[in-house]
Amino acid sequence: MRGRTATGATVTGAVVLLGALLQGSSAVAQAEPAHSAPVTATCVGMRPAGSLSDRGAEDFTPLDRTLAHVERMGESARYAAVYTGLSVDEEDQATDVYRMPSASFDADLCGAAEKGVTVRLHDTDANRTDLEALADRIAADMNRWNGAFDLREVGVDEAGFVFVGVDDPTTAAPLLKKAFGARHIEVGYAEQASLLSTTG
Repeated sequence: MRGRTATGATVTGAVVLLGALLQGSSAVAQAEPAHSAPVTATCVGMRPAGSLSDRGAEDFTPLDRTLAHVERMGESARYAAVYTGLSVDEEDQATDVYRMPSASFDADLCGAAEKGVTVRLHDTDANRTDLEALADRIAADMNRWNGAFDLREVGVDEAGFVFVGVDDPTTAAPLLKKAFGARHIEVGYAEQASLLSTTG
């Protein structure tokens, strides 16, 4: 997971850095997809601080515990079909939660948030499971584009799309969207992944 703080961009789920996955090394690429779903509702947690502590580390903050609870909700059989992802705003003790509109999800989430935590809800039209499947399809087909463009990064963004990082977005975007559909794909520039040795 490439997580969002108060100052960064987020891609939720696995980010696949292509062309630099060598044993004993880690890959680093830089790409900043520019996309934002508007806030459709906001709630402030009223649950007593520490009330979720039995499900998290003892030193977790109310925001930490709320985030962990959101992730558990998103992975549950009840809400996996509507949950897209989340990002974190530590400075404001807030989380932005992206989900397909669901009154029951919103009610359960807002009812569980601990006191002092702000939850900002955003509408999407895709859940994380489907977006991860799309990302996997794109990454698995990377050799298809040899000679046309360099596919460097594929990751699910919590705002409801798959970000595809390439060397030449102008060339790549129409080809990728024709092959996989334009609805949930955002194509942008990503630098060549660099290798950082993890040995010694």
